[in-house]
Amino acid sequence: MPPDDELRELLQQARTVAVVGLSPNPMRPSNTVARYLQRSGYAVIPINPGHKEILGEQSYPTLTDAVRDHAIDIVDVFRRSENAGVAVDEAIPLKPKLIWLQLGVVDPAAAQRAGAAGVPFVMDHCIAIEHHRLKP
Repeated sequence: MPPDDELRELLQQARTVAVVGLSPNPMRPSNTVARYLQRSGYAVIPINPGHKEILGEQSYPTLTDAVRDHAIDIVDVFRRSENAGVAVDEAIPLKPKLIWLQLGVVDPAAAQRAGAAGVPFVMDHCIAIEHHRLKP
């Protein structure tokens, strides 16, 4: 994880967060976190092939589809650890400012690939918790 000052700056500079695995169910952590991000001023881009719209935003089947319509600053991954690497591999060539694997999502090999590509990477942390903690 980047140092706090660097992470704070990345979060402050970002405007758009693609949430991979965003659920329309308000009881799911991905939905709760995405709503927090919206309330905090971020544009949230849902990545979920099973839905056309989530949280009032058009949902995209893949990051590659979403990047055609949006500049993506942060890719926030809500997938099981064993599936997270696929999302990371799709995100790396898009050169986001940050790739984030949510609390409980761990993939050291994906972290290594992102690092080798020069993309800052966070895993096994909640972006909402860290955003709140790092607020100026």
